[in-house]
Amino acid sequence: MKLNRITTIGAAGVLAAIALAGCSSTPSSTSSDSPSAAPTSSAITSKVDASLTGTITSGGSSAQANAQAAWTAAYNAQVKGVTINYDKSQGSGGGVTNFLSGAYDFAGSDSPLNADQTTQSKALCTEGGINIPVYLDGVAIVFNVPGVTDLKLSGETIAKIFSLKITDWSDAAITKDNGTALPAGKITTVARSDGSGTTANFTNYLAGTQSSVWTFPAGKDWPVEGDVSKQKGGSGVVQAVEAGSGTIGYADHSAIGKLASASILQDGKAIAFSPEAVSKTFDVAAVDASNGVKGDLSKKFDYSKLTAETYPIPLVSYAIACTTFKTPAQAALVKSYIGFIDSTIGQQVAVKNAGAAPLPDSVLKAAQESLATIK
Repeated sequence: MKLNRITTIGAAGVLAAIALAGCSSTPSSTSSDSPSAAPTSSAITSKVDASLTGTITSGGSSAQANAQAAWTAAYNAQVKGVTINYDKSQGSGGGVTNFLSGAYDFAGSDSPLNADQTTQSKALCTEGGINIPVYLDGVAIVFNVPGVTDLKLSGETIAKIFSLKITDWSDAAITKDNGTALPAGKITTVARSDGSGTTANFTNYLAGTQSSVWTFPAGKDWPVEGDVSKQKGGSGVVQAVEAGSGTIGYADHSAIGKLASASILQDGKAIAFSPEAVSKTFDVAAVDASNGVKGDLSKKFDYSKLTAETYPIPLVSYAIACTTFKTPAQAALVKSYIGFIDSTIGQQVAVKNAGAAPLPDSVLKAAQESLATIK
């Protein structure tokens, strides 16, 4: 490997990465954050070998879809010989299944491997699979109610709506949350039909904050049966909410397009999604939840630490990879690409093109250290 072919992406790389990413992916309609033109002196950098060649096969989380398209374009601006295939149609559940079968080099998932999956991964990865945070966003509560453009909902009301205890928009609880009565009309909840990390993040929030109302288990599969419109993928949920009337659903914020999303009442204050609010949530409420494999960086949220400045339904999405690959060449490809994602520049690309919030430097540094151990 020639030393002069390995470069740390600097100011020129930032501009090229962001420009090319912006041309190849659809920016979030609600994104207003512009990344800086160059990394600061404290930036987390990633060394890129421009001579690498090969193919990375991956897929899973639809929440990562816009960011993955932007990351691919930005990475390929530096490394033209690597083809990156990311299949968003699988959802987090399908991504993990394909990873554990050996079909994917890495999986995108909005929830880390559980204990059983970690055990399964040892047959593929020797030491086991590790979960590396790559993407920070929030679960948006999207709605389509005729004549309503501004909606405020408490966590308790959200839990009652999605558990089918509140079925009409004129319900007294919704009136109380908004300070005015909404037009009467049937509420139709829209949920994921496929195994979904977005579902896991949403149900984790409901179970963690509204246990007296939300009596269902948290997990990747939607637990409520009955009058629920179930759709595949985040895009399916968004499309069904948009096409309906009186509909409400949940989706990763980057995927909601022009749909309106509810502000969530937290400590008496209505909190709309913003990268700043979800970054604050991560800062105050994210705690380590390692699966026991060296290098794993799994997180969970302590919802008791939420404040009036935090967006209460955060979503951290992961790249799930082996600690040991079948070949050093394939390990080098995956380490290089995920290393780019988990650099300051990679996070700026996600902010600009997917409306995401950047992961903290401490997480990016830990990710680079974990990646360095992969072989």
